[in-house]
Amino acid sequence: MDDVSIIELLQKRDQSAINELRQKYERLCTYIAGNVLSQHEDVEECVNSACYEIWDSIPPAKPNDLKSYLCSVVRNIAINRLEYNSAAKRDSRYTVSLDEISECVPADADDNITLSELADAISRFLRTQDELQRRIFVRRYTYGDSVAEIAKRFSLNESTVSTYLFRTRKKLKVFLKKEGYDYE
Repeated sequence: MDDVSIIELLQKRDQSAINELRQKYERLCTYIAGNVLSQHEDVEECVNSACYEIWDSIPPAKPNDLKSYLCSVVRNIAINRLEYNSAAKRDSRYTVSLDEISECVPADADDNITLSELADAISRFLRTQDELQRRIFVRRYTYGDSVAEIAKRFSLNESTVSTYLFRTRKKLKVFLKKEGYDYE
């Protein structure tokens, strides 16, 4: 079933939408949550919570890209779970990528900016980048892959991946400022 049909089912409050969502995206959600969390039970709980949050948020939300919306929800739930689990200590596996992206993306949108608007702006920016840089950026900041994993996936040196990420973050920061997201 395609994403538009799943969104329509969600808007009609048809519970089969959750089954369709799980069938299509459960492996991806598990992968994303698994890159943030180390405990299998936490990953499962995160995926379940994401499905509930999608059910609860659509409607009124009308995402243009269900996959991106779901990935964002899963990642945010997993990050919150990681913060809860580690409290004072930090798990550097994922927080390093969060620290990197925090340079150019506001952690908390203000009252005038919704997270979906910010996500749309980032998506528009990524569509302007060449495919390799876009894919590297998404692997790092959406899926939570390490620089080493990305380098291996794309047959690149780790330093090349780091450079691509740095340059893309720098361009994203400029883009977001032009879009009115100057939060500093």
